[in-house]
Order: sequence, then C-alpha cells, then structure tokens
Amino acid sequence: MSNVSIIILTYNNIDYNMQCIQSIREYTEKGTYEIVVVDNGSTDGTREWLKKQTDLKLVFPDYNTGFPKGCNLGIEAAEKENDILLLNNDIVVTPHWLNNLSNCLCSDESIGAVGPTTNYAWNNQSISVPYESIEDMIKFAETINNSDENKWEPKVKLIGFCMLIKRQVLNIIGLLDERFSPGHYEDDDLCMRIIESGYKLFQCNDCFIHHYGSATFKNEPNKFNNFIAINAQKFIEKWKFTAPATATAHENFEILTFLNEQKEKELKILQIRCGFGVTLLRAKYLYPNAKLYGIETDKNIAKISSKLIKISTKEVEDFPLEFEQSFFDYILLDDYLAYSKEPWELLKELRKYLKPGGYLIASVPNLIHYSVIQDLLKGNFIYGLNSILNRNHNCYFTYNDINIIAEECGYRKTPYIIYWSNVRSDEDEKFLNDLCTISRENMKWNFISYKYLAKFQNE
Repeated sequence: MSNVSIIILTYNNIDYNMQCIQSIREYTEKGTYEIVVVDNGSTDGTREWLKKQTDLKLVFPDYNTGFPKGCNLGIEAAEKENDILLLNNDIVVTPHWLNNLSNCLCSDESIGAVGPTTNYAWNNQSISVPYESIEDMIKFAETINNSDENKWEPKVKLIGFCMLIKRQVLNIIGLLDERFSPGHYEDDDLCMRIIESGYKLFQCNDCFIHHYGSATFKNEPNKFNNFIAINAQKFIEKWKFTAPATATAHENFEILTFLNEQKEKELKILQIRCGFGVTLLRAKYLYPNAKLYGIETDKNIAKISSKLIKISTKEVEDFPLEFEQSFFDYILLDDYLAYSKEPWELLKELRKYLKPGGYLIASVPNLIHYSVIQDLLKGNFIYGLNSILNRNHNCYFTYNDINIIAEECGYRKTPYIIYWSNVRSDEDEKFLNDLCTISRENMKWNFISYKYLAKFQNE
C-alpha cells in the first residue's frame, strides 16, 4: 500500500463536508494518507470550519475554479510522491475502503487507476442497497469490504466521484484537462488518456462507499444539463470520436445473460461494433479466461479499445473477416442486424466464424410494438435516433421474422428469445386490448415487446 493524497473540493454543503472528512478520519488507516481540501469560495461557514482543523492541507483559490482546475490545484499541493485520490465532498467512506482500493492499484504495474462501487453512480458502478441510515450503511459496507482480487472488474471508464490514480501515471499523462471546467467529461477524458498510455482501469467490487450524489449541481438542474451537453461536444472534438461520446457507448450487458457457461471456460468472444469494449470487459470479468475480440470501424475509438482487446477496423460486412473460421464460441451482434443492408448474407457469413455448436446473440427491435402501430394509425412513421424506427436502421423485424431468418441462414430453427416492454399508461392498455380484439389475445406479448434478445446456435 502506498501513501495517498485525498483531494476534496468543497463549495458550501458544510454538513456533507464535515461528514466526509470525519468518515475519512474514522475509517482510514492513520499514517497512510493526507487530506487536501480545495474550497471554491464557500459562504456557509465551510471555510471557517476548515481553518479550525489541524490535520488538513488547505487551498483557498480567489474564485470558484470548477472541478478540473480545483482538482489540479489540490494535486499540485499534495505530497509529490503520493498517489492521488479524487473524492467528492458528498461521500461517506467505510471500513477498509482505502486499503482495498490500494491493494488493487498496487497489485500490478499495469493498473493505472481504480474506483469503488457505491449506491449512487452511473457506469454500472452502483449496486442496490438495503440500508436507510448511515449506521446501517456502515454495517452493510463491512459485509462487502473484504479484499478479494476476484472482484476486481476491468473497466473502460471510472466515475470521478472516487478515483485512486497512480502518481507515476499522472506524471506521464498530465493533470485533468481544464477545458472541461466547471465539470463533466473530465473523468472520461482522464480515463481515455490512462488507457491510451497503456495502463488499465479497475472497479473494485470489494470496496463500497456511500455517495449522496450531485450535491453541488442538483440545485441547478438546468445548468447541470447544459454543462453535460457542452462538454460532451468538447470531448468528441478533442478525441475525434463519433457520437455518442461516452465511454459506455455500445454497452449491452443484457446480451451477456445468454452466455451460460462455466466460469473457468476459455471462451473466444467476438463483438460486432464493440465500441470501447465495455461489454467485452464485463464478459472478461464474468469469464476470466475469455479471449476478447472486436470489430470497430471508428478508428479513433478502436485506438483506445485496441489497448484492451484484439480489434479489427475492417467494415463489418466486408467479408472475409480478419479472423479464422470456426474460431468463436460466441459472436455478439448486439443490434447490428437492423443496421445491415443484407441481414441474410450477414448471418450466413458470420456462421462461418462460429465453432460447431457456437452461438450468435443479437438484440432486435420489434417493428410491431404497439407504439409504432399507434403512430401509424395517426398517420406518422417518423424516424428517430433512439427508437425502434431509428433513422440509421435498414431492416425491421418481428418475432416471426427472427425465427424465419435464423432457419434460412442455417441456425437452429427456434432461437431462444426473451423480451421486455416499457411502462404503459391506462390509455396504452386500452389501445392494446382493442388491438387484441382485432388480432387475437395471445398476440399481446408481441405488441408489448420493445426488443427481442435472440440466441442462434450454429448447426
């Protein structure tokens, strides 16, 4: 375990600030850390309270610097050999939290940064929790915070609410990019630079801390959303990525529920349009011996994901592919079937790269979802970007279509399919009942299915 400088930015919210710092004092091994607080102009008594503390290193800028610059000021004030932990002020840490994060960070020279799991975060860093008080939260955390390398999950991105970074990595890649002030996407950018430099990121599922969430921004939601939109565009322009810009683009964990293999099996998995490799890295966490392969035609995204998995940048339907035939146990097609101009040809060609008995798994939007029928009856057939009628789709399917195309392309006759639906209003329910009187009652599940998840087995 190395010594760590914990960087905390404060701006009002004195109760959060006091609780965060007190939890660090209580649950962190003495002599292993320092706390550096950068106060961005608090007016609620926070500065006065901070000045009375004898164990803090304080930085008081003349103005509200925002998050990236404030973190950089804190890093510059920290002990020069210490690793750096960026910590939001609305965090309550827990027993063994820093030990467990450090155990992972220091376990391998190739690991550049790590983060914990929590109750409030995106990027799949949150878990459902049973507690309703901080006292119960501590008891809950103690059941999780037992260091276990089998719970270290490879990631493409870590959220900056709590991120422990090796000092030598920051010495190589530099500090946070201040173009993303006052905040948002500076953590995406930092993670991209860490991976680009050849280091890895891990989420420590053996470390849980409590996060109140968006303490600084939640009182001004319009500003919050505006910052996100502006910085998303800055992120795209800096890295020359195609939208969407987040490192979790192309994430589809539902598709992994169909792998159903022994954890130790040496699977070979190919994902079409893998993006940054988020889904594949989750597969690696579930199946540690898996070999990961991807096709990603955005060369700037592929530059990042190629640091983590074996990548081909060849066009998806430009056959033959750059892989051996009869090589893969699984091919993850995600929703690409709808984008294909020749879906029958695509499925036939991909089958050549599956082992006998191997599987192709695809998610397929359902053309006869009741919302599409509702719009058609109103005279509308409008293409969007995130709907069933995506303007980039070339083909549309129903449940029966999926069965037919699977059989015609040489897969087992009946693919294994599940479906899920959206929340429906009373008006929607009435429409569905009327629709079933026109067709038949047992068609209702076809009308409420937004997407199908299909598993095709190679003969």
